Formats: sequence, structure tokens, C-alpha cells
Amino acid sequence: MKRILIAGASGMVGTHLLNLCLESEDVEKVISLVRKPSTIQSDKLEEIIQPDFEQYDPAAAYLQDIDVAFFCIGVYTGAASKEVFRKITVNYPVALAKALKVSAPKLRFCLLSGAGADRSGKSKMIFARDKGAAENQLADLQLGSFHAFRPAYIYPVVKRKEPNLMYRLSRRLYPIIRLFGNNASITSLDLAKGMFKVGMGTAAAEILENKDILDLL
Repeated sequence: MKRILIAGASGMVGTHLLNLCLESEDVEKVISLVRKPSTIQSDKLEEIIQPDFEQYDPAAAYLQDIDVAFFCIGVYTGAASKEVFRKITVNYPVALAKALKVSAPKLRFCLLSGAGADRSGKSKMIFARDKGAAENQLADLQLGSFHAFRPAYIYPVVKRKEPNLMYRLSRRLYPIIRLFGNNASITSLDLAKGMFKVGMGTAAAEILENKDILDLL
């Protein structure tokens, strides 16, 4: 029975992950880091109000004995300044992982990264450079296990208000995007299922590109 921690359980992918964890007989407890309480009721679920995602106390009770952490907090490129984008993309997951390394040294940490993440640091694209920086810093922590998931276009199976024109167009063009193969797109539910499988112990590489995630299903 596993104790799971999720950061970003209210998001497009995190919502599915939370449901999968709550439905699993192999999950004993789910710790969800939130800014405000949800309306979800479950004996397995404990919501922790986290006002600052850069500050953690490794001795906090909710961080003890965590087996798997899913980090799904993100921000769309262009929706925030480059400073805020880096804080959310890099600082947030690294701060959590550093705290968990102290309280849960055998932790399996699963990061929702993105296609094109550049670990060389040479990319001129903020998205690629910061996603790569997050992966590098998390890998350097030498956690029990670290996995970076790099989906391409994520099709939201639950209808939502799309954040910008590009996503509105992508949603309409999804039937065509699918024709480009397993490296071009994935549904939000399939992405969550792939992350869940790896989190629960399915052997996988450190970096999982879009096709690699689909191959797990």
C-alpha cells in the first residue's frame, strides 16, 4: 500500500491522477497540496493548504513516508513573466523534491515536463530551457527514482475553456494531429494513466517521451 503526494491535483492531468489514486486498491493515502480546499470527499484524501510552493518543512507530518510524488503544477508559456514561469517550472518541483529527499529518501518522483525539454541549457525557448533545467536539478538530487514525462500536445478529455488561441485550434485539429502518430499527441487521461503506472512501480527510463508514455498503456 502506497502513500502518494500530488502537487497540482486540480489541473488537467492532476485531476485524472487523483482519481486513479483514489480508486486504486494499492493506494493507502493521497496527500494533495492545494491553495484552497476542493469539494472532493474520500477517506483516503488529505488536502494540505500550501501557501508557498517554494517553502517546506521536511519534518512536517504530511511529508513523511511518501512513496510516490506526482508534480503536475504548470503554467502556459506567455501567461506569466519569464521570472514567474521559471519559479513555477523549476523552483516549485525542486523545492518539493529537496524536502521529500529528507523525509522520504526512497521516493519515486514523477515530473510532468514537456516535449522539447532541453537539458543542454542552450535553447532560446523559455519553455524548453526551463523544463530542461527542472529535469537536470531533479536528476542531480539522486532521489530514489526520478522520471520526467514529456508529452506533446495534450488533448483534454474533459472539456474546458482553452487558455489561448493555439490550444483552441489544437483542440479542433486534434483528429488531424492524431494522424501524425504517437509522438504528436496524447489525451490527458492516457498521460495520467502512464504516469500512474510508472509511479506505482512499472519499470521505465528517466525520460519518457510522448511515444514512450503511450507504450506503457
